[in-house]
Amino acid sequence: MASQTDKSKKTTLFLLAALLVSVVVVAFVLYQAARRPAEAAPEDTEYTGTVYDPPVELSVFTLPSSTGEPLSLSDLRGRWAVLFFGYTHCPDFCPLTLAEYKQVRRLLGDDADAVQIVFISVDGVRDTPEALAKYLALFDPTFIGLSGDDETLARIGPEYSLFYERRTDTGSGADYLIDHTTRSYLVDPEGRLRVSFAFGTEPEIVAESIRRQIKAG
Repeated sequence: MASQTDKSKKTTLFLLAALLVSVVVVAFVLYQAARRPAEAAPEDTEYTGTVYDPPVELSVFTLPSSTGEPLSLSDLRGRWAVLFFGYTHCPDFCPLTLAEYKQVRRLLGDDADAVQIVFISVDGVRDTPEALAKYLALFDPTFIGLSGDDETLARIGPEYSLFYERRTDTGSGADYLIDHTTRSYLVDPEGRLRVSFAFGTEPEIVAESIRRQIKAG
């Protein structure tokens, strides 16, 4: 009798745990969906990434840059730009994404000069303009890095569904990791969000999507 009671308790606990996990997953999905820009009508396709129709107007911001001078989003007007959030101590997503965008520039050929790759750090304390310049030079000297601060990132973050959080369980002092958004964002010459790409999208697909957007104007 006791054995059956114990088994019943274990079954009940298992079901409750499964229900809790399901609730958390659903809540996370709904939360991420709610954070998407209300003006956008994104459409996922195999070949173009997530297209925003109409394009999303983005807020102008200014941050210290790897060029040695502050850079504003408005300074990029007249050019296409790909924005990506990360940090130089990232062990995986960031170096992989930057390496892929080096390939994207190669694949774009003559269109490469029309596109500026911008790496926005979510770790402004460690990622000074000087540190960003040295780091990005390892991938492509044309890449520009911006040293983000929490106030600016909090203001513009919702437009990119930006998430980042320092993982205090991974270290202390100068040794820590940061969980962060891994999508990249194509901004048109008028400063509007046109397309976003999930981490791991093939460089050929990204390049073709950018080329299509440039052609469409």
